[in-house]
Amino acid sequence: MEIAKSNIVRSDAGRDKGKLFVVLAVEGEYLLLADGKGRKVETPKRKKRRHVLFVAAEDTRLSEKIKGDAKITNSELRRTLAAYREEVHPDQEG
Repeated sequence: MEIAKSNIVRSDAGRDKGKLFVVLAVEGEYLLLADGKGRKVETPKRKKRRHVLFVAAEDTRLSEKIKGDAKITNSELRRTLAAYREEVHPDQEG
């Protein structure tokens, strides 16, 4: 599956391996990623496509804001990722 803006991805390489991120932008073979906590919207992580795994395509208000280039907040990112974690692994914390 092709990774696009507003998708949820998991880092597969580097010191952030295993963490979930939201794709804020696509620049050729690079993606701009943020999670709202370690990587803020203001300073997204630039990572190669091959170093992330596609996890989910979100169809929420946040994804519409990202696709429409509207301003998003770090708390919205954290809330979306937390809701996804709860949906996938409801019995795990963190």
